[in-house]
Amino acid sequence: MKTKKTYAIFGLGRYGLAVARELVENGIEVIAVDTDERIVNDAAAYLPVCKCADVTDAEVISRLGIANIDTVIVCMASNLEASVMAITLCKEVGVKTVIAKCANEMHQKILLRVGADRVVFPENESGIRLAKNLLSSGFIDMISLSKDVSMVEIDVKQEWYGKNLIELNLRKKYGFNIVAIKKGEKVNVNVNPEQVLDSETTLIVIANTSKLTKLK
Repeated sequence: MKTKKTYAIFGLGRYGLAVARELVENGIEVIAVDTDERIVNDAAAYLPVCKCADVTDAEVISRLGIANIDTVIVCMASNLEASVMAITLCKEVGVKTVIAKCANEMHQKILLRVGADRVVFPENESGIRLAKNLLSSGFIDMISLSKDVSMVEIDVKQEWYGKNLIELNLRKKYGFNIVAIKKGEKVNVNVNPEQVLDSETTLIVIANTSKLTKLK
């Protein structure tokens, strides 16, 4: 049984390379792909599986075994047509999650319409941050405040429904501090420990990064 998710990165510019390296350095299996042979040769020094190929070609997608990949990250924002083709082909072979880097809001709408599950703006989210969010597995968002401490946005677990923070005593159990409670678009930093949690509640917490694995 596969225990770790597998990833493919299409496009090894600064953003794609940052995502790929962060994942690989954390022991994750990554297939990195770019059309520029020079870029691929340079990246091969620190990415174990690095291919020079055209991911807008259905035969290439098949040959690379992309159908067996859990998440594909398309980092070709400067080439909308190539991004659209890559996303479409990935979805056709059954890739569950496709994340795409985009250049602007118009491109965002197009990429979402052709099947991207999530679109990121590189000026708002760095490649390393995206990789850390993927590694956090189950967290909505994760921001490193320092080497050891992170701020994380997490969904309320089903077993927490109908209980308040006093009853759950999450600080003692998981070692994190709840700094805000989010419901819809409303964020309340004046945390009421007696507030009952439900499926629409999101917690924003600060914790030691190493302890966050308890929540996975």
